[in-house]
Amino acid sequence: MPHSALTIDELAARAGVTVRTVRFYSGRGLLPPPVIGPRRVGQYGPGHLSRLALIEELRHQGLTLAAIERYLRQLPAGISAHDLAIHRALVASWLPEDVEEIDREKLEHRAGRRLAEADLERLAAMNVLERTADPDAFRVDPGTLHLGMRLLDMPVPLEAILAAREVMLEHARAAAREISRIFRAEVWRPEPEQAAAMRSLSAQMQPLVVQALVTTFQRSLQEEVRAWPDTRPDG
Repeated sequence: MPHSALTIDELAARAGVTVRTVRFYSGRGLLPPPVIGPRRVGQYGPGHLSRLALIEELRHQGLTLAAIERYLRQLPAGISAHDLAIHRALVASWLPEDVEEIDREKLEHRAGRRLAEADLERLAAMNVLERTADPDAFRVDPGTLHLGMRLLDMPVPLEAILAAREVMLEHARAAAREISRIFRAEVWRPEPEQAAAMRSLSAQMQPLVVQALVTTFQRSLQEEVRAWPDTRPDG
């Protein structure tokens, strides 16, 4: 079996669900069928894992199976595991913060491999997990765990990831301040009876704002990468 291929048991463990759940989603057509490998064993890949994580996030948000089916049908054909992970992060951003406390064994099940101390330090530095007084217990943000695991396998120095994170946080805060200023100036009404309604409207707008920011960032980053020279700036 290829290194990235997973059995149904491994897929379920990585996603934190049961095998029965995987079979149920497959039967509903929410998950594409696996590749049939040697000995007629189904092989699942990163796309299945990302799609399964997205389905679970949508269910967590309260969508019915019919609504999830409609959501998935709107996704582009052949969407990559990376883009599915971005969709999941967007959906997770609509929800209140939900931190899960898990032990090392469960964390490694989700990761699909043993985690060295350097891996844990890297995940902690990226705010994907938080250490506790127990060295084998962690508080984990499920919305970013899969993306954090992908970063572990990328040949990017931790210093570069942290520097990029600081830049994103700085500009995200600035964007939030400006959007809030515009909202308060153009939409907000000071009447007491309107305050709750205005806050509700702000919460409803949040997914649209987040998606617009992510889409704009993706396009801008692609333009920047295309403009990179063939050599390093100092070379």
